[in-house]
Amino acid sequence: MTVVHLPDGTDKKFDYPVTVREVAESIGPGLARAALAGKLNGKLVDLTEQINTDSDLVLITDKDPDGLEIVRHSCAHLLAHAVKELFPEAQVTIGPVIENGFYYDFSYERPFTPEDLVAIEKRMQEISKKDLKIERMVWERSKAIAFFKEIGEHYKAQIIESIPDTEPVSLYSQGNFTDLCRGPHVPSTSKIKVFKLMKIAGAYWRGDSKNEMLQRVYGTAWISNEDQKNYLQCLEEAEKRDHRKLGKQLDLFHTQEEAPGMVYWHPKGWVIWQQIEQYMRHILAGNGYVEIRTPQVLDRSLWESSGHWENFRENMFITESENRHYAIKPMNCPGHVQVFNHGLRSYRDLPLRLAEFGSCHRNEASGALHGLMRVRSFTQDDAHIFCTEDQILEEVIKFVDLLNQVYANFGFSGTLIKLSTRPLKRVGSEAQWDKAETALAAALNQKNIDWEEQPGEGAFYGPKIEFTLKDSLGRKWQCGTLQLDFSMPARLGAGYIAEDNTKKIPVMLHRAILGSMERFIGILIEHHAGALPLWLSPEQVIVLNISKNQADYVLSITDQLKQVGIRASSDLRNEKISYKIREHSMQKVPYLLIVGDKEVESWTVTVRERSGQDLGSMAIEEFISRAQNEITERL
Repeated sequence: MTVVHLPDGTDKKFDYPVTVREVAESIGPGLARAALAGKLNGKLVDLTEQINTDSDLVLITDKDPDGLEIVRHSCAHLLAHAVKELFPEAQVTIGPVIENGFYYDFSYERPFTPEDLVAIEKRMQEISKKDLKIERMVWERSKAIAFFKEIGEHYKAQIIESIPDTEPVSLYSQGNFTDLCRGPHVPSTSKIKVFKLMKIAGAYWRGDSKNEMLQRVYGTAWISNEDQKNYLQCLEEAEKRDHRKLGKQLDLFHTQEEAPGMVYWHPKGWVIWQQIEQYMRHILAGNGYVEIRTPQVLDRSLWESSGHWENFRENMFITESENRHYAIKPMNCPGHVQVFNHGLRSYRDLPLRLAEFGSCHRNEASGALHGLMRVRSFTQDDAHIFCTEDQILEEVIKFVDLLNQVYANFGFSGTLIKLSTRPLKRVGSEAQWDKAETALAAALNQKNIDWEEQPGEGAFYGPKIEFTLKDSLGRKWQCGTLQLDFSMPARLGAGYIAEDNTKKIPVMLHRAILGSMERFIGILIEHHAGALPLWLSPEQVIVLNISKNQADYVLSITDQLKQVGIRASSDLRNEKISYKIREHSMQKVPYLLIVGDKEVESWTVTVRERSGQDLGSMAIEEFISRAQNEITERL
């Protein structure tokens, strides 16, 4: 007898082996029609998966997050099917699910055109309506390789050759199309109803620039038309908020080919930078950090000792002088250990929190560069906490509280948290990794924080907690990190005198809140659509005259604002007031103070918010009080 345990606590008993579909049918015809797949003992499987032993089963429908992932996965194969029907000479490679959709890479003799994309999507719709059954097959490796070579799919043959011998080779067929895939998939093509192809991009085979450039077709897929409509509207809004466009429109920064991946900050953009840096300095000083500065170019020997030369060299800029090899620092940690090592440290000095707005360089691929979001030259709000093992828990908890405070002050609420564990390429003993991962998990659990594990995504020197923000469009941005490192302090000779007069190695916590300053500013620009809160706005107030009669009064008001620390300027141009208001509104200036003869006579100003709301007439002292309160509260 086979017993299937369902999530509601009920059991289904069968006198014979049973498939997931048959379990659904035994519950009711409605569920049988709605079921897309199953989760058998925690593993996603097709409806055709056979259950031979007592098992836990969750039936997956389109109301489950896993259901949407399976629909998107199946839609990637629907895309490949359509391409093969329209362009038989094209070779299919890989087609994974990504956030909000999927993509598939193709090798084809000519670039796909926008017209091709329209035709492919139309063919996908036609295949979907045919309600083709999707069937899973498990083949011997040699048979699968021979099959794909015979039909001219040489990339698929290469993929199979790279699959470990211990893993099964599974294929899926739908109509006249067969593809390699682990699955699971929806039971038929008719379950894939709402999708749209988005764009075409280039991608190297296996991500290696030495290999052939493939064509990547991106698509999105959803359960309902309403979901897709909302997503497309969100994309349209995101396009309007693109920090690169707003950076040009608001005259904040630019990049150019002579310095790829490096930013030229304009005066207005640098004001934003300075406000953020000054705020962070204030926060750090109030939380027991001391600021330092370390060199940008360090000898190769130090990077070898730290482990970076072996594990991170491909991302480093290397230089040479007087027969010595140097690297421009990609991160600040080895330099901070040198500061710790300079002088005798005692347990009484710990925890020691060293902070630096450290300028770093990483040799990112040119194709990955993207405005402020992905650069080669960046500044981190970096810090390293040197502490004892007994202090780890308290320091991690303090950091989490500090990070949440900072994010709230920048207008973000709610943080997604992931614990990234040991990667394949790493330094340190397994015992050290066990201890480090356990310590971070314990701190998160003590804070009663919901978190998920990311196996294999830790830094090479230690596990890390990743903190991800959600912006006003619901997009996710991973910013803050905290890494627990038992290895680097020992590798670089760090030590302190313990209470029993023995020398011990400190624990090192690598931590950042904003991450890259450049990227965080890009996120802020898009989060606020360029309309930054008053305390961050490069221009906080513009005072406008209606005619030249008010010029002296405008200058007097502007000077009064500047004296109390408000970033203000005058616009005395001989232009219509409506033109000046429109122009400064386009620049997203928070407040416009409009002055005519009436305001001069009454010693007042007419206040207009950038939203267009007219706040009426008020004395300049009243406006200053309002603005200062808004700045102080960071509203």
